[in-house]
Amino acid sequence: MLNPKKAIKIWQRTDIDGFFGLFTNNLTNLLVMAGLLMAIGIPADITFGKILPAVGLSIFASSIIYSVMAYKLAVKENRNTVTSLPSGSSVTHMFLIVYLIMGPVYQKTGDPYLAWYASLAWGFIEGVIELLGSIFGEKLRKIIPRAAMLGSLAGASITFIAMTPAMQTFDVPYVGLISLVIILLGWFGRVSFPFKIPVGFVAIVIGTVIGWSTGLMDFQLLVESFDSISISLPSFSVYRIATGFSEAAPFLISAIPLGIYNMFETIDNIESAEAAGDNYNTFHTMIADGSTSILASLFGSPFPTAVFIGHPGWKEAGARIGYTLATGVGILAITWLGLISLLLNVIPIQAILPILVYVGLVIGSQAFQEVEKKYAPAVVIAIIPWLADWGRTLIDNSLASLNTNAADIGINILSEAGVEYSGMVVLGSGAIIVGMLWSAILSFIIDNDFFKASIVAIFGAAFSFFGVIHSQTVGFNVGGELALSYTLVALIIVIMNYLKKYNNGGITYDKKL
Repeated sequence: MLNPKKAIKIWQRTDIDGFFGLFTNNLTNLLVMAGLLMAIGIPADITFGKILPAVGLSIFASSIIYSVMAYKLAVKENRNTVTSLPSGSSVTHMFLIVYLIMGPVYQKTGDPYLAWYASLAWGFIEGVIELLGSIFGEKLRKIIPRAAMLGSLAGASITFIAMTPAMQTFDVPYVGLISLVIILLGWFGRVSFPFKIPVGFVAIVIGTVIGWSTGLMDFQLLVESFDSISISLPSFSVYRIATGFSEAAPFLISAIPLGIYNMFETIDNIESAEAAGDNYNTFHTMIADGSTSILASLFGSPFPTAVFIGHPGWKEAGARIGYTLATGVGILAITWLGLISLLLNVIPIQAILPILVYVGLVIGSQAFQEVEKKYAPAVVIAIIPWLADWGRTLIDNSLASLNTNAADIGINILSEAGVEYSGMVVLGSGAIIVGMLWSAILSFIIDNDFFKASIVAIFGAAFSFFGVIHSQTVGFNVGGELALSYTLVALIIVIMNYLKKYNNGGITYDKKL
């Protein structure tokens, strides 16, 4: 007997928690973005009057698309438990675009507008690469082991989603820890609060009350933040991109590995959503990702959009369709009206960041829960490159704050101090792909499918050769030494496969190990 058709809800009460979490994630990214742009000298009128409004538009567009996709999936499967994909501006690309494109062009020309135009051309190219990736995205999902995809996401969530918010939470414990324990009680302990008030809302309200009552928040800064309110709208322009191509040409090749990076990140997140119960179409999702990135560049934002890590976390928290759409509307409003400063002077950030700690916990756990136990080592090895990349990022940011860098200090000096910086760079560059490669190799080794493991190693050789992984630069024979090493790895695995097949060399295999 068929179930009667349900009335699909666009908004549910439980979407409130998801909204606060995803909105905070995007708001934090906007603040980082603005800080980076101002740090290299991009004027405020470009940063707040041109770029951020375009960022808001692209996030709003992606939120509409993913909300519609979620609604259609809910109608198709006749259920109100579908959670839409979270999205926003790619965090990884912020630093790369600012420091590898805008900064160098600005220093070379002294023209902030030309630096901006060059970054738009770069962002446009990357969006095109993402679109092209949609052609074979679903095939890749079928080929790549689940442990490799979920393991790499676990690494990203533990390092770049959970770690910094966790440290900020403990830095102001009388706000952060109180908010964190409320979230843990509500979402892991299933504790219900009076009047069924959403858990995230309770945590933020209590954290805000504590922040204001203890003197953490500054009333004068709140008053001054009202001066930043002004209407700024994005504008469509092909000319900016066309003009930027001449200056961006030397850097455009770097858009290729980052486009590939975004492509794999989207594939991973779709797999993560499916493991949580929502099966989204890979082709449609990747088309949306690439299209909104192109839209961003056409209206003035060089920062591509991306499907965010965290779908299972938001789903577990009760978020459904409306939280993504509400986030898009909220981000559009604050970027077009200049409300970023006002919001941050009302709510202490330590009251909100524990929500991201929760998301990191859920994603990290999912990688182990959704694969067979025998693949646990493959999950762990996928996390290691992310730890290397996170460590390198901390070092680079620390040294940059002192107006220096690792090269100026000396890699050998760092190594003597026990900081293996060069190893962090090699292992962590292209972390999402490196993690997937090695996790896939190990998954196939665990299955004694040595032929597939050797094929993955060959891909590692190709990616290394052109600097897609293990290098901060891209080009012909950038990673020749690593490419040779991967080739030798593939050769060793092929020899093992031959010995296994013909039972030569006295080698035996115990599948229990």
